[in-house]
Amino acid sequence: MSDMQSAAIVVLMTAGSREEASRLAEMLVGAHLAACVQILPEMESVYRWKGAVHREPEILLLAKTTAACFDELEREVRALHTYDKPEIVAVPVTHVSIPYFEWITSNAFPPLVSRQAHEGAAAPAAEEEGQ
Repeated sequence: MSDMQSAAIVVLMTAGSREEASRLAEMLVGAHLAACVQILPEMESVYRWKGAVHREPEILLLAKTTAACFDELEREVRALHTYDKPEIVAVPVTHVSIPYFEWITSNAFPPLVSRQAHEGAAAPAAEEEGQ
């Protein structure tokens, strides 16, 4: 994986309810598309939609992941989200502690080939524990 693909990013997303935010967070962490998703308390968003200014309560999610996971993360969030055009904004991480970065990359990894490599590496240890 190139350095750009393994780069840590934080993905900002909003949801219309705490329940939707929880569903998105559980899906992302469960699918290894994010190592961690923080769900912040309700906030007020002011935005323009279809020519009018709106004020609505929203929930902000912060997902810690890698650039390699972004495309699948975006697809999965769009598939589950109730908004027509959900906010899904990635911000690069310019500095991060090595242990935290290693934790992110060992818990959020791109689909298919890399996921199979992670699961294959974990299989022998799991078999040994069961013996």
